This record gives sequence, C-alpha cells and structure tokens, in this order.
Amino acid sequence: MLFHATKLPAEIRVHHLNARVNEQRKKIAQTTASKFELLQLTQQLVKESRVRKKTNEKIYVLDFKGDTAASAVEQLREEITLVLATAKAGRDRVVLRLESPGGMVHGYGLAAAQLVRLRDAGFKLTICVDKVAASGGYMMACIASEIVSAPFAVVGSIGVVAQVPNFNRLLKDNKIDFELYTAGQFKRTVTMFGENTEEGKAKFEEELQQTHNLFKHFVEKYRPQLNVEKVATGEHWYGQDALDLNLVDALKTSDEYILGLLPKHDIYLVETRKKPTFGEKLGLQAAQVADSLVPTVLNKVMETLTKANSSLVQMRDPKL
Repeated sequence: MLFHATKLPAEIRVHHLNARVNEQRKKIAQTTASKFELLQLTQQLVKESRVRKKTNEKIYVLDFKGDTAASAVEQLREEITLVLATAKAGRDRVVLRLESPGGMVHGYGLAAAQLVRLRDAGFKLTICVDKVAASGGYMMACIASEIVSAPFAVVGSIGVVAQVPNFNRLLKDNKIDFELYTAGQFKRTVTMFGENTEEGKAKFEEELQQTHNLFKHFVEKYRPQLNVEKVATGEHWYGQDALDLNLVDALKTSDEYILGLLPKHDIYLVETRKKPTFGEKLGLQAAQVADSLVPTVLNKVMETLTKANSSLVQMRDPKL
C-alpha cells in the first residue's frame, strides 16, 4: 500500500503482536508446563482477549532507524499515512522505536514533520529509544507525548556541526588555479577548493547559529518542561542524567514498555518491506532449492562412505 512514490518498490505489512507473542507462550508452555498450568494459561489468554475487546484501544508500533540522510523517512511517511487513514485519534496510540545519531538538517526536519502529523491529528505518540536519539534523532523524539529511554541510551546533542576541508594551499603548491563564479554576495560562503575569506567564514558561522536557534525553538515548542538553554550545548546524556534533565520521561527498554501494554491493548507492528526484484526472487528460489537438496546429497554421500568403509573392513579383517 503506497501513497508516495519511493525509489524502491516496497510494501507495508501489519502484524498482530498479541497473536505472535501468545503463540510463543503456548509453545513454551506445551513443553515446560503441567496440564493444569497449561489450562491456567489458556484461561488467562481468554481473559486478556476479553479485556482487550472491552477496552478497544489499538496501539500501532513503527520503527525508524536513521542514517545521515534520514532516508528511512520515505517509509515513515507511508506508515504514518496508513495509521492516519485507519486508526481512531483520541482512542488509538502510536509507539515509535527510534534509533538515530542525527544527520542532515533538511532530512531530519522532514522526519520530524511526519511525526507532527500524528500529534496534530490527536494521537498520543510514545517514542522509545534503546540505543541513541541524538541531534536530529532527538529533534524527532521531542515531538512525542512521552519519551521512554533504555538506561544506557544516548540522548540529547542539541547542536549543529559542519566540517569543511580546504585544499586551496595544496592547489597553490601544485600551481593549480581554482575559479569560482557566483551571483549573490553569499551564494557560496565557504568552499573546499577556493580561498575562504573572513567575511565568508563569519557568514557561515552565522548560518550555523541560525540553524541552532531553530533547533532550540523547535525542542522548546514540543517539550516545554525542558530547560532548553541548559541542554542545548551539543552535549549528550545517558539514563538517569537524561531523566533528571527532563530529556526523557521514563527509563525502560522498548521491549519492556510494549510487553507491559500487551495484556490490555491490541498491538500491531507496522513495517515496510522492500519488494524483491525478479532477479532476487530467482536467487531466493535457487537458494531454497539448494537448501532442500543439501540434506539429500549429504545422506547419499554418507551412505556411499559407509558402504565403502564396510567393504574395506571386510577386505582387511579375515574373520569377516
């Protein structure tokens, strides 16, 4: 199900986590529990199902694993559009498992704007951070109604950084001219190959500061309980320190948080999977055929070796 064109063909799949977890619980109980304990588990599962039906609250779980370009935003926008089209605001909730060290401003700005769609539509949004939500990752996290962090997850890093190598002296030493033509005083403030002026560098630093101010105002808007000036230093924090600074609201892993919701809520995992190309399908089928043939071939090899070994023993042992 697609609403926007993406670079790669993809499909959205929805899995009922309650059914998946309960099936695993039954399998374990069938192996380890007594008949009476198995009966108790069955009754408990029926009771939980009735509670969920009465509550009638659905929770949709999304995942975002960010790279420098925030390229996962293409999948995120599709999944959020699906949730907005099917879920009921004010009753249903969304949980996003977020992992990102940050990256490009425009990429993470768009990713954060996708989450704002959920907030504006009236959905309670919980963001779980198991490893890292820093810089642009925290820009996304701050939109949540609730941020849940693992004890050693990295959060914060509210700052902006830019690194620009300059090869101008190397070019001069090798008698290579570099010419740059622009229209507009600050069309190009700093460059990798030209000689950077003090005016250009000052303008570049001014632009970085403007971006940092936008970042701070954004965080302050969606997380007013946070003392932004105190934490907008580019630093990051772990666990209890992040909790004390109001960067997060609770210390739990995403597994612990979601497991606690399972008995009373129907929970659905929404994920986007890349559709395999025709060539990949052929490769996958070939691999499956090979896997199915391996046991047969091994059995025949073992049979041949056993027969050969038996014949060799008969030839060497005069008693046989």
